[in-house]
Amino acid sequence: MPTLVVILGPTGVGKTELSLQLAEEYGCPIVSADSRQIYRALPIGTAAPTAEEQARIQHYFVGIKNLDETYSAGQYARDCRRLLTELFTTHERVVMVGGSMMYIDAVCKGLDDIPDVPESIRHEVRAQYEAQGLEWLQEQVKHRDPAYWAEVDQQNPQRLMHCLEICRVSGKLYSSFRRGGEEAMRREAERGFDVEYIMVERPRAELYERINYRVHKMVEAGLLDEARQAFEQLGISLQPLKEGEKELLPNSINTVGYKELLPYFRGEYSLERAIELIQQNSRHYAKRQITWWRRGM
Repeated sequence: MPTLVVILGPTGVGKTELSLQLAEEYGCPIVSADSRQIYRALPIGTAAPTAEEQARIQHYFVGIKNLDETYSAGQYARDCRRLLTELFTTHERVVMVGGSMMYIDAVCKGLDDIPDVPESIRHEVRAQYEAQGLEWLQEQVKHRDPAYWAEVDQQNPQRLMHCLEICRVSGKLYSSFRRGGEEAMRREAERGFDVEYIMVERPRAELYERINYRVHKMVEAGLLDEARQAFEQLGISLQPLKEGEKELLPNSINTVGYKELLPYFRGEYSLERAIELIQQNSRHYAKRQITWWRRGM
């Protein structure tokens, strides 16, 4: 049986170099499982493999989408499964690496069929969020689905609204569509390849130091220019919002490393504060990743 070697670990832990070493040892390509590295305009802030690293080893699912394109875990799973079927005809092993938990679970464990959300429900949830704010939305998700609340980016209103939409439509927990049970075991048996997980860990203090350092290196490498160009490409104004005005960022850019810079560009706080927030939110994201891996393994 061919084997998908999945390298797991929090952001900044050192997964990329290990993936390159293993891919060279196995003589195989690398499949990225990162929901932001798929966007070609965000290489610095997403720590995408460099041109040199991609010349060293063939990578898939890196820089394949424009910022205004949407791409779900379900779409990724279908595309990745088709690719793996092809790659396993010539490779006994393929390396997968990335920090997007849903992407990895979707390929390795499968996803239940998440119901479609009627526009009426979508508009209802959005209207409530716009009227009552992020804190209300956070309380709703925390109350309705504590398991998802423990893992989700709690500052991302789009993901929180999607959870609430699914809960209302289905009457079930959003997290229940990713739990599996016997159905997940059946899907794993039918996937056609084995999965070997390699968990990369470091002491918390060391990990946080690496994350803080990496943020500074991203800024030195041109993160601010990259973020500014991305906002302009998406037509997002860098002018201050009017009092009471709310804004939903596209999912591609509503992520750590970019969403903290928008208020800086608008003069709401200093660059030093923006960097502190990126570091802080990166550390929080790392904690959620660790929680996810330990729950699922």
